[in-house]
Amino acid sequence: MTTMMALIIILFAAMLLAGGKQGFVSFLGLIINLSLVFLSVVLIAWGFPYLLVTLVNSVIILVVSIYFGNQQGRNADIAFVTSCLVVAAVILLIIPVEHWAQVQGFGSENTEDLEGLSLQLGVNFLDVTCAMTILSCLGAVAEAAVAVATGLTEIEDHNPQITEQKLRSEGLIIGKEIVGTAFNTLFFGFYGELLGLFIWFSRLNYSFGMIINDKILVSEFIMTLISSIGVILTIPITIWLVIWQKQRRAKLKN
Repeated sequence: MTTMMALIIILFAAMLLAGGKQGFVSFLGLIINLSLVFLSVVLIAWGFPYLLVTLVNSVIILVVSIYFGNQQGRNADIAFVTSCLVVAAVILLIIPVEHWAQVQGFGSENTEDLEGLSLQLGVNFLDVTCAMTILSCLGAVAEAAVAVATGLTEIEDHNPQITEQKLRSEGLIIGKEIVGTAFNTLFFGFYGELLGLFIWFSRLNYSFGMIINDKILVSEFIMTLISSIGVILTIPITIWLVIWQKQRRAKLKN
């Protein structure tokens, strides 16, 4: 048994013990999402338009992440709509930023790994970088949307007479708590993933200018920043959707 297979079994057992049937469904959703990411890689490698492939698979990944991992209901619907709106807004930011940054492909640190390999793959690595950045922000956006939507719908269900102003203020309180946690998760993940690269910089005496212009570092930092921006955008959009639904229900009653 390989180490990876052993860890997968441990993860599956932990999810079953912690969540029971819901844990099994969440694990199944994880497998589906991994398959979708692999499918995205294959389709882009075959020459399909990267943006179309990424958009379609992103929507499916959001459906699986939100509806498989949570009880279906009004909060899940709000979280899904919010996630789609945020991802659409983030894509409008990702494409020009990646074009301006020009951090696609491999860095000079990858030279030894690529030595002897052909780089004539017939794939536009700028497109690959854009697709990778879009897919990387889905998890953070979906998690934030579910957390805010669930919190606000629970508050509204327990206090149907709550005012829109109070609901908005409660949403901002929930959002502030989520932003702090999400930022820590994203930036510690960024630091942990590139720890070996930072040691490389230190041992080879890279200058500050060389570090902040390193292709690998900048590419990962851009993904982290864009994911953080997506989390921030999630909060006001979720609050607006909850309040809009409340106003809509009130009009239908009248």
